[in-house]
Amino acid sequence: MPIIETAPGVSDAVSKYGIMDMPDLEYTPELARETAQAYERVSTVVPPIEWPAFAPYVKAINELKKERNAVILAHNYMTPEIFHCIADYVGDSLQLAKEAANTKAEIIVQCGVHFMAETAKLLSPDKTVLIPDMKAGCSLAESITGADVRALRETYPGVPVVTYANTSAEVKAECDICCTSSNAVKIVESLGVPRVIFLPDEFLAHYVAGQTDVEIISWKGRCEVHERFTAQDLRAARENDPGVKIIAHPECPPDVLAEADYTGSTTGMINYVKDKQPKKVVMVTECSMSDNVAAETPGVEFVRPCNLCPHMKRITLPKILDSLVYLKEEITIDPDVAARARASVERMVELGK
Repeated sequence: MPIIETAPGVSDAVSKYGIMDMPDLEYTPELARETAQAYERVSTVVPPIEWPAFAPYVKAINELKKERNAVILAHNYMTPEIFHCIADYVGDSLQLAKEAANTKAEIIVQCGVHFMAETAKLLSPDKTVLIPDMKAGCSLAESITGADVRALRETYPGVPVVTYANTSAEVKAECDICCTSSNAVKIVESLGVPRVIFLPDEFLAHYVAGQTDVEIISWKGRCEVHERFTAQDLRAARENDPGVKIIAHPECPPDVLAEADYTGSTTGMINYVKDKQPKKVVMVTECSMSDNVAAETPGVEFVRPCNLCPHMKRITLPKILDSLVYLKEEITIDPDVAARARASVERMVELGK
């Protein structure tokens, strides 16, 4: 067996759990029968011709995670074969991290992007947290650094800093409290001050400013998925079908939100479709989320446009299996940074109770 290079900190886990051989990945009639129930969950969004490539990984991952005492977290933007067939918990990043912290699992595999894995580590400091591809980044999280936050504090002394969950642990460590897209307005108003610094999403900050009398000082960070949508796209969709419902994430540009019938977080958008069961809907967000919701709501027709996140798509079944077999790549955070970042997240969680 070849020598496996592991990330710093993984050696202890390797010693504890041992390096395993890669499972057999042959697609056989028996395997087809064994994974038929899993395929049924995604059959409306995954063509039959693709399933033989996915099925061996689905079986191997589901078996290996039990041996490893691991849980798999899948963000709403993961592809259906990950989201519906191997995940133990699905949802937005903070929800996933909270769920994983309450389990007895010793290993967490984060199927999402790097800042999400960091958040999982913050709330589960004693667990081994792995991400299948360390290069799965985020344009929004990478738009700001801890040094940027410190500079803003110098420019606006005494003004509290609210930081969106879609940021690195380093940035969270420099803020007063974190927020999500669903609780951002509540968090801002809970501070009881006339103005706040709201980081880093420019469009989410604009949305929050429209919902409160608190003055919002924003940063020019953007999600490369949501910023690509245009109001013209949505007007064209409505012209083609006047009855279509358009629902959008608040990370989209303001003129896009002005065209939407509903604006909300990923969880809010999912609940809108499940609860209202519109005949046709445009989900103005990442494409795979539309696929995942479509698999659960067969009576709803999903009309594109949608955009793919290139960072989320770095996470694949082969990489997830590789991560479980070789226990890589491990997320580590400087203890001082982790303590301060954790405090910012916990303030938000406590406020929500």
